[in-house]
Amino acid sequence: MPRKYVIGIAIAFAAAAALLPIGFALHMSWSRAVAVEQRDLQGQAERTLEFTQGLLDQTVAMLRTLNDVPFEPCSPQHIRHLRALALKDRAVDELAYVAGRVVKCTTWGVPSYEEALVPTQYLLSNGGQLVLDAVPVVSPGIRMVAVRYGDYSALLEPGRFTEKGAADGVQLAVVLPGVGMLGTRNHPDLVLVSQALNGGKLNLDEAYLSAVARNADLAVVLLEPQSEALGALRRERLFWLPMGALAAALMIGLVAWLSRRRLSLAGELAAAVRRREFVVHYQPIIDLRSGRCVGAEALIRWIRPGGKTLRPDLFISIAEENGLMTRITEEVFRLVIRDMEDLLAEDRGMHIAVNLSAGDLKDGKVLRVLQEMLEGTAIDARQIWLEATERGFMDVDKARCIIEQAREQGHAVAIDDFGTGYSSLSYLQRLPLDTLKIDKSFVDTIGTDSATHKVTDHIIDMAKSLNLLTVAEGIERQEQADHLKARNVDFGQGWLFGKPMPAPEFILYYRKNAATTPPPQRLPDATA
Repeated sequence: MPRKYVIGIAIAFAAAAALLPIGFALHMSWSRAVAVEQRDLQGQAERTLEFTQGLLDQTVAMLRTLNDVPFEPCSPQHIRHLRALALKDRAVDELAYVAGRVVKCTTWGVPSYEEALVPTQYLLSNGGQLVLDAVPVVSPGIRMVAVRYGDYSALLEPGRFTEKGAADGVQLAVVLPGVGMLGTRNHPDLVLVSQALNGGKLNLDEAYLSAVARNADLAVVLLEPQSEALGALRRERLFWLPMGALAAALMIGLVAWLSRRRLSLAGELAAAVRRREFVVHYQPIIDLRSGRCVGAEALIRWIRPGGKTLRPDLFISIAEENGLMTRITEEVFRLVIRDMEDLLAEDRGMHIAVNLSAGDLKDGKVLRVLQEMLEGTAIDARQIWLEATERGFMDVDKARCIIEQAREQGHAVAIDDFGTGYSSLSYLQRLPLDTLKIDKSFVDTIGTDSATHKVTDHIIDMAKSLNLLTVAEGIERQEQADHLKARNVDFGQGWLFGKPMPAPEFILYYRKNAATTPPPQRLPDATA
């Protein structure tokens, strides 16, 4: 018998001997543990129902007051009043005034085209009306919930209705009976939700615990795997197992963990961080008025053994899941300083933009590391821009502190991929940002008949109203560059101007561009 099979069988028998006492311990306490967890789950369902109903009542009450405002509909004073209310109510992403079943104006202003209302799908006991698949002015591809009363409508992101009341690991569905889902969390199984609403068993082995809470408008269903609910109990029983069995289990776990770690991409990635198997490529950033290259975005590449190059979208999520992202960001800083110090010292109007992950923004450690790395170099902190996606700024209060710290050090801060998540005007106004990057998905719609092509102009106008610099990503056609230039977008990047390239190639590109184009009318100093 091959050696690997002998080892496998030995491990299997050792695991069985170590795990047998666990079954007995769980059998003795199973019924009581399920009953305790069921009561707790029911309490979570009732708290969620109370929160969701309260949110609907609060929104309808706000819309009711709007019907009595003294302003001329869609006048500047009226629109400012709508914006002020949207900023005050953090749950509301957009407010709209409606006349003749047509949207006349919103918190974004007066639309450039008239949009007919989607018919009401559900009537609330408080007099409000609901539509589950409403379309916002910004990010129209995102599903929103519209709450209507009188001549006004409020748009809320479905996740707002499931923010509170239930534990993090619980599957949650807020249901409008006979209509559909108002909101969900943790991807609940819709078949199990339906069975729970109808009072039936969830499945033959009752692997899930469920709880249902109802009122005149809503039903809340919570689902939790019994394996998750009783995890703490299992750990407690394992503590009292004989020391020999515990040691065997730990050894088996250690062998399995080391094997998986060695063979997994996560393990290879951790080794790559230690061995510094990364390089940075630089994609030019162009001043759209002058055509002058004013900087570049630093894009990391993983050079695997054998020479294969991996783009960041293939490994960044794994790095984040395994706590490696901060070390990779620090490596990007090191490479940028090594590659670009001479060029940055030569031209103070040039900058390099570096991407930060959501984890980098949690405690500000990377800012301290960057500050230490820049000490003793010829690089001015103003020449290093920091970018993060909307996901990195979800905790607005914490993000504001990190952004302020970065700006105090001299760095400009940009929000990347704006409009692809759930950002709103109030979200941007609460963050002391310098630059807004327009995502490629919006740039792609320029010059097309896409339903979202006007959203790009809305985003540009919004950025200008907040005095933010704008950078358009993914420019591939001259038609796109011309349109963005006409709309006074400051900078652009994309294959029309240059692909991401190694440092020596980019330096040649930059110097050739500088020799053949006039200097920009203003330097790209976002912190000025």
